Amino acid sequence: MVRVDQDKCIGCGLCVGMAPEVFTMNADFKSEVINPEVTDAARDAAASCPVDAISV
Repeated sequence: MVRVDQDKCIGCGLCVGMAPEVFTMNADFKSEVINPEVTDAARDAAASCPVDAISV
């Protein structure tokens, strides 16, 4: 399962750019999971998150 820690997220959008099928930006301009299925793209986005807000 993919999750985003809203307290850590800074809204950079990197994850949305890397895995738009998994993440979107919410009304607070923070990342939100739209598909919690763990994929290679989700793993790559988690590894690239500058504040480690994504867990898989």
